[in-house]
Amino acid sequence: MSRSIKVPLTRAQWVILILLVLSVTINYIDRGSLSAADKYLERDFGMDSEQRGLVYSMFFAGYAGLMLVAGWLVDRFDVNRVLAIGFMLWTTAILFTGAASGMMMLLVLRLLLGAGESVAYPAYSKILSGSYHEQQRGFANAAIDAGSKIGPALSLLAGGLLMEKYGWRSFFYAMGGLSFLWMIPWFVMVPKGERLLPAAVGRVPTMLEICKQRAAWGTFLGLFGGNYAWYFLLTWIPGYFRMARHYSQHEVAIFGSLPLWVTAVSTLTCGLLSDRLIARGHSASKVRKSFLGTGLLVATIMLPAALVSNSRISLILICVASMGIGIESSNVWATTQRMAGPWASGRWTGMQNLAGNIPGIIAPWFTGWVVKASGGSFNAAFVAATVMLLVAFTGYVLVIPRVEPIDWEAE
Repeated sequence: MSRSIKVPLTRAQWVILILLVLSVTINYIDRGSLSAADKYLERDFGMDSEQRGLVYSMFFAGYAGLMLVAGWLVDRFDVNRVLAIGFMLWTTAILFTGAASGMMMLLVLRLLLGAGESVAYPAYSKILSGSYHEQQRGFANAAIDAGSKIGPALSLLAGGLLMEKYGWRSFFYAMGGLSFLWMIPWFVMVPKGERLLPAAVGRVPTMLEICKQRAAWGTFLGLFGGNYAWYFLLTWIPGYFRMARHYSQHEVAIFGSLPLWVTAVSTLTCGLLSDRLIARGHSASKVRKSFLGTGLLVATIMLPAALVSNSRISLILICVASMGIGIESSNVWATTQRMAGPWASGRWTGMQNLAGNIPGIIAPWFTGWVVKASGGSFNAAFVAATVMLLVAFTGYVLVIPRVEPIDWEAE
């Protein structure tokens, strides 16, 4: 075991990282806000669980549908501007959600929201792979991942309480309007078209060449399974606590957000820990895969959470499962960035995110359909999510041979 030297973040890296974390937090507040309004969709539009599931799924149709295009865009053009344009598009969509007059308008706006947010993760991956060292990426990726958990937690907690007091439409107007303020520091403080690390010389691989890599298919399968479980929790945890555990809207806002806060703390802690282990000389490949595999196995405890009769024990088990998701997700994108390198990070991330967000189309609708068909039971939905966690474990731990940089010149 060789000892490495710890590389601290520079001021410029901190500025960019903080703005990226803010952007993904806003991103996930926006995508999770409709789930927080689950009760009001049922009341104001007369939508049953299957229809609400369809609306939640529509976001992922736009998100996954443009993922390959998004990966190409961030590799082809100035990644900072591509991210800004996508941010503007998805913020506009959330602003107009407050004026939605029916299910069809909600479907269109969710599609537009997904299209705008499709550039986010390819852009994050491109920026981190070009401006942050290997020993910095665990924390940097985990900070962004924590933002993706804090966002829906805030959406459910603050959003749920604000909707209860001021109405759900007011929340969307306020969120959309305030989100535009992020654009100011992004354009003022972030240099356009510049990398913080010296540009490495290398060849940009095609998508077909990426697909020839066994490791790529491991990441595709891993994110497919892991995201199914995550999106199930993200879109239906408020409905689960309200319908199956009979929480009030106030209780859903408070207790329903707890698993998301646990995930945020878990991913940030594990991202920092993984960087420290690598800095001390541990194999980056073993560290990344260990966190991925351990987290996914811990997350399978969500199945007993659905089967116990005690609501408090169910909440505790879901929090433990959420901790497992945080352990896993802290190293998902650091793993991809290490193998892809700066030349392929945008495209590889786009392809991986396409595979990983197909479950976003399936899970919300399937859960709604199962709940409706079973008379309100979520048991089958929890079984499906647990099986998908094991699929993710297979991809990340068994299919990926080693988490090492790929020599694209030799391919």
